[in-house]
Amino acid sequence: MIYNDEFETLPREALQALQLKRLRQAVRRVYHTVGFYRQAFDNAGVTPDDIKTISDIQKLPFTMKEDLKDNYPFGLFAVPMSNIVRLHASSGTTGKSTVVGYTKRDIETWSELMARSFVAAGLTQNDIIHNAYGYGLFTGGLGTHYGAEKLGASVIPMSGGNTKKQLMILQDFGPTTLCCTPSYALYLAEEGEGMGIDMRSLKLRTGIFGAEPWSEDTRQEIEERFGITALDIYGLSDIMGPGIAIECKEGRNGLHVFEDHFIVETINQETGAVVPPGEEGELVFTSLTKEAFPLIRYRSRDISRLIKEPCICGRTHRKIARITGRSDDMLIIKGVNVFPAQIEGVLADIEGLEPHYELIADREGKMDTLEIRVEVSEKIFSDEVRVLQNIEKRIAEDVKDYLGVTVKVKLVGSKTLKRFEGKAQRVIDKRQI
Repeated sequence: MIYNDEFETLPREALQALQLKRLRQAVRRVYHTVGFYRQAFDNAGVTPDDIKTISDIQKLPFTMKEDLKDNYPFGLFAVPMSNIVRLHASSGTTGKSTVVGYTKRDIETWSELMARSFVAAGLTQNDIIHNAYGYGLFTGGLGTHYGAEKLGASVIPMSGGNTKKQLMILQDFGPTTLCCTPSYALYLAEEGEGMGIDMRSLKLRTGIFGAEPWSEDTRQEIEERFGITALDIYGLSDIMGPGIAIECKEGRNGLHVFEDHFIVETINQETGAVVPPGEEGELVFTSLTKEAFPLIRYRSRDISRLIKEPCICGRTHRKIARITGRSDDMLIIKGVNVFPAQIEGVLADIEGLEPHYELIADREGKMDTLEIRVEVSEKIFSDEVRVLQNIEKRIAEDVKDYLGVTVKVKLVGSKTLKRFEGKAQRVIDKRQI
């Protein structure tokens, strides 16, 4: 079943013609409404009139995460604030968040893309969707919610946390679909089984999981423990939110990108050169229909590859393979983006700490963990245990308040951590994705 047959099954030639038309409109609009893009295009020696074919997109400069930070909060908006009906924000590389705006039409587009995603997953208006993505500034919760309502399904707005209540609702309300991060799904299974709940006896038949990379092994474990079909969904808050791409129930070997709304490229992360379909590279997205916050050639830092082969489901939109990693130091912990620079900002405010630290991501059971190891001066390290414990407690509390992530903290003596002649390697990721 397909939600929007007119656009999701367009022949490739017609789809590319639509993309070119929308690309030229988007480029012209940002050039005349967003100062950053006018300057960037002028510096690159390109004008909107130079975009005559889809491949001409390669003439346009990349948009980087740093550009969003430098134009915080509303510098990249293409419409006046009077046209903005909603604001979301995600973690930035420093203390400032990435702010995303939506017009009324943007919300309607986003809702349809999520409705398309649900139908691709095999859902109908008869489903009950348990939404355990976080509500608020994070795009996951409300993006999923509006898509469920657009489809006409029933949605349970659980948000994240409060696991015992989640398990009670899963038993009492009988939802047929679970939406959350894959690591939280496994945590729910673990906690439920510990309480004597037979997770396979729930009415769940489908799970739609995203916001963090996960493996085929994780998929199999989720499916076995819940007795469901588990599908991968992909989103970027900076571009739209969830609903950029999803696995279809029939294929399950790549995620359909909704190409009538996005152009996706893969590039060599070192040179920026476009690599051909099938070759692994960094995903680059251009939003074709976003009114409030359109991004041109935005480097996602996510590593994947394009899949050209047609899918048995009948959708003609190209697919991307499962995300295998990132080309920067960003960590995704329980669906939250964590950058070393953010941690560094917290540590800089605490007296007695040395400017040497490392972040260790791991898993305990099915849940992500993050440990911060940071050097302290010899004077403090030789102090009373209570003093060290108070510093560890303050770091953990500050990180929790600032990023919303629970961390472990371990203070170590001066000159304990490894030194680097070049760029410091702050991140150690022990998780098997």
